[in-house]
Formats: sequence, structure tokens, C-alpha cells
Amino acid sequence: MSSPPLHTLHIVSGKGGTGKTTVAGALACALATAGRRVLVCEVEGRDGLPQLFDSAPLNGSEERRLCRTPAGGEVFGLSIDAEDALLEYLETFYHLGIAGRALDRFGAIDFATSIAPGLRDVLLTGKVYEAVRRQIKGRPNAYHAVVLDAPPTGRIAQFLNVHEAVAGLARMGPIRSQADSIMRVLRSVTTAVHLVTLLEDMPVTETEEAIQQLRPTQIRLGVIIANMVRATPLTDDQLRQAATGEPVLDVPGLDPAQRKLLTEEFAGEADRMLAERGRRDHLLGTGLPVVDIRLDSTGIDTGAVWGIAAQLAEQLPAEVA
Repeated sequence: MSSPPLHTLHIVSGKGGTGKTTVAGALACALATAGRRVLVCEVEGRDGLPQLFDSAPLNGSEERRLCRTPAGGEVFGLSIDAEDALLEYLETFYHLGIAGRALDRFGAIDFATSIAPGLRDVLLTGKVYEAVRRQIKGRPNAYHAVVLDAPPTGRIAQFLNVHEAVAGLARMGPIRSQADSIMRVLRSVTTAVHLVTLLEDMPVTETEEAIQQLRPTQIRLGVIIANMVRATPLTDDQLRQAATGEPVLDVPGLDPAQRKLLTEEFAGEADRMLAERGRRDHLLGTGLPVVDIRLDSTGIDTGAVWGIAAQLAEQLPAEVA
């Protein structure tokens, strides 16, 4: 079996609508090379990951294989539910198996996680922590890498900073101990947060804000993944020329009216491409690598996920992949 990559926990976040879940699934496929087992987790209860692989919804603590990758690896899925995680927590630390389920029937668990949102985040990240720790402990059900489809960028720093989450809940005891253990993994060199964005104003702005919020947490930042990038062989000078309405393409057989219409349409497209390149250059100013995912198709299916996975495998820095 090949040696594991440097990063064994990959946390994927992004503004809603940027394709965060699709990229998380594709990243899991990119990491699942020959002989590798990769777990991809979702915490928002939308069953987005199984849909990518034409699979049935994931239930409870089930870890089910979603696909075998073209490279010969396996991708498994896990949907993490805060209430289920709390029942497991009560059983593990307080041996309240039957009593815990009784509390669930009375709605006490939902009440507890509602009045203490930080507890919910500790429970969700705790399940991911447990999956990562299996490899360290050499367990037979271990994974070479774990990918977390995390909450959007607007909440990612709060979600991951579980020390702050439990500050008002517990200063000692099992909850505090669990939070300390989780933070050690999140801050280790084997963890990286990747941010998915579109090359549009609002997603780029939210990505930069997430970077600023994450840096004080001491959680390592990985790469920025620019999704749905429109490729063109034209240089910036050619695009600037086209944006002014000057023709840069000679298409035989067009009459003057058709040529004028084509030039006008391409001028708008050239202007958008120049704006995207400017935003990409702006993202490079964060100091993080930017990985481009080309817009190759309009639909998302398993084939498209594998196509994105191939692009990620080609471009990800060696310490990530």
C-alpha cells in the first residue's frame, strides 16, 4: 500500500452556490488513488454527497462505499447528525445508552444543541476527529484521508474553533477534553482547509474574509479552488482588444451584420473573462495557491465529478495530494 499523503484531513468550505459539495466529493476521488480508502463526510444533512454518486441517502452512523474511482481507490460516505453524535457521546462517556435514547424521545437532545450551538459543532467535528484518529491508531477500518464537506465560509471559522465553542459550556471534564483533542488535530500539519469560490465579486470577498477569520485559529490553510473557470487561449491583450469591440476572430462566411453581432457578443464575454482574471490575481495576493477548475459541462453527474477530480489531481500541490 502506498504511503499516506501529508494531509490526512481536508476541510472544504465555500460560499453557497460555489459548488463546495461537488468539489469535496471530487477531492475525495482525487485522493482515492490505487489502494487508498477515503472517507467524505457531510454535516449539513442535505444528502448532497450521495446524489453526486447516484447513491441512496446515508443513514445515521453508516459509512457506505459511494464509488470505486478510475484510479483504483474507494470513496466512502458518512452523514454526521448532531443528535446521533450526542447519543453516542452520552453512551461513551456517561454510559447512558437507554437513558440517552429516552432523552431523545422527549426532545431533550434537540433542546440541548439548540441552546448551546457550540456543543453541536463539537459533536459534529468530534465524529470527523474519530475517523481521522483511526489511522493513527492503526485500526483496520482506517482511512488514508478524510474529506469534510464543511459549513459555508460565513460560518467556517466559528464551526472549527471548538475551543471557543465550549468556553461557556465547560472548563473541564469530557466535553472540554474532547474539544482540546479535536483542536490538536485541526491545528496539526496533517489538516488543511480548502476554500471553494467562483471568480465573482461576492464569493471572492467572502473567501478573503474567511481567510482573515481562520488565520487566528492556527488551522492551516490549503488552497483556494476557483470553480467553473472559463478557459480561453487568448492573452490579456487580445481580450482587452476584444472588450473594446475590435474584432480578434476572423470567422469566414459571415455577412457584415453577423460579424458585427458576433463581435459585440464576444466583447461582453471578453470583459467578463478579464474581470475573472483580475479577481484571480487578487486571490493570489492572499499568499495561497489558486487551483482552477475548468467549466467543462453544464451538468453534474459521476462522470463530471471524476473530471473535476482529474483536474484537482493535476494541479494540487504535492503536500496536499
